[in-house]
Amino acid sequence: MESREDLNSILPYLPLLIRSSSLYWPPRVVEALKAMSEGPSHSRVDSGEVLWQAISDMRQSLSLSARLLSPSAPQGYALLFDELIHGRESKRWFDEIIPALARLLLQLPSLLEMHFQKADDVVSGVKTGLRLLAPQQAGVVFLSQELIGALLACGFFCLFPVSNRGAKHLSVINFDNLFASLYESYSESHESKIRCIMHYFERVCSCMPTGTVSFERKILPAEYHNSSTTAPDADFWSKSDISLCAFKVCSSGLIEDQSDNALEVDFANKYLGGGSLNRGCVQEEIRFMINPELIAGMLFLPRMDDNEAIEIVGAERFSCYTGYASSFRFAGDYIDKKTVDAFKRRRTRIVAIDALCAPKMRHFKYVCLLREINKALCGFLIQGKTWQHQNKGDNDIQLASNDDSGLLHTETSTSHGAALDDAETNRQKQDSNFVRDVEGSDCMAHEDVGVATGNWGCGVFGGDPELKAMIQWLAASQARRPFISYYTFGALALENLDQVTKWILSHDWTVGDLWNMMLEYSAQRLYKQTHLGFFSWLLPSLSTTNESISPS
Repeated sequence: MESREDLNSILPYLPLLIRSSSLYWPPRVVEALKAMSEGPSHSRVDSGEVLWQAISDMRQSLSLSARLLSPSAPQGYALLFDELIHGRESKRWFDEIIPALARLLLQLPSLLEMHFQKADDVVSGVKTGLRLLAPQQAGVVFLSQELIGALLACGFFCLFPVSNRGAKHLSVINFDNLFASLYESYSESHESKIRCIMHYFERVCSCMPTGTVSFERKILPAEYHNSSTTAPDADFWSKSDISLCAFKVCSSGLIEDQSDNALEVDFANKYLGGGSLNRGCVQEEIRFMINPELIAGMLFLPRMDDNEAIEIVGAERFSCYTGYASSFRFAGDYIDKKTVDAFKRRRTRIVAIDALCAPKMRHFKYVCLLREINKALCGFLIQGKTWQHQNKGDNDIQLASNDDSGLLHTETSTSHGAALDDAETNRQKQDSNFVRDVEGSDCMAHEDVGVATGNWGCGVFGGDPELKAMIQWLAASQARRPFISYYTFGALALENLDQVTKWILSHDWTVGDLWNMMLEYSAQRLYKQTHLGFFSWLLPSLSTTNESISPS
């Protein structure tokens, strides 16, 4: 065990010790967890206040400084368990859930040892063990749902060491800030975030799921880099003769409820999870609350560079919700009925891509357009196991990789101009278009996997909804995705999106055609030669409904 590179890379970020090839908790932590596992009659942990004292004692046994946790965390735990939840629910937590979580933590050393024993056999020739997946280091990690449950329990008890995380650009992973924020600035939406995680723990403690979740860092190839831009360059996009894929406008509904077998876009922060374990409550944070297994990636995935994306496959959804931001509310149990592949991953594919925070006119600058389209392309491209650049023609890009990463995906050759309903009949299927496990059985077909997305980077990051829709369409098409399902979330700026995309498709535009038109429009916006939105500029007949864009 001591000689494993993957274990050695992650061990500084875990609360466990290693000796004679065995992982273990310090004896005083074992004693505390065993007492908690037997219920409040043995541990006396029967309130939020006492729970925090037990957490503090365990952290002291691990030589973890209390100064590195939020000073309001004790009040947050006490507020939730001693005031906000009702007596019967609180009693259940201290009688059943806390003991179950303590038992799960006692199993963490053996769960990790079992994980590393099996990590080299998940995919033939591919390293899948838990490790720090650093920037510019393509790779994949496979975790069992049970191990993820134990890791999240570790976060709940605030047992992860944090002093060295900032230097590696890692997200926060303990739950102290989540509870502290509840006390410092209470809101129903924040309480609902915590209730989603509580519900997750209640579910896994009553019936531990047996599936797997994979976390993959995707990187555009280094040979396309230069000093100022990410790969590929504007000339590549201008000359692309790839047909635009089918475009479906969804004026209602949510990305996570899509039924088209699509890659679901997480409007991410460059630090995976964003404010999930703090005060954030928008698209990414909500997704991490209803699919809490996503939080595990925050442990070992540092911030994304401009040419990187993170794809997570298999995260189970546990909660229903209503609302958004301040109106977000936990709305009860959700039974995830997605089928699983041969790796025991649910067929839920989520890709995290972070948009530029670019105020005012910066969005129209060439370098920003190029950064955004390449970021989206990185997220939408299908990884390849061999990661070697094959002769696929001038319009094909493959993702970069180290030798230890990736799953076997074979890109499909697809006719993209067809309407979504006709995509099946117009597509050239390839028998090899599958991920295969070590025994060679087909586990996840990719020729039908489109992209489900929406107004990426158009909230507080200030993106232009019309351009961001076009950028994602271009990236999905270039990545040979068969379709894009675009959820407008009621944005008025996109009321003509369906009309515009149908017009473009009717004229058989290529990726290069649309990209060049976007460049011309953006230059005119920068030099104040037009104040119209892109749609009205492209189709003047729309200007009467879209002239509300004011000069910047």
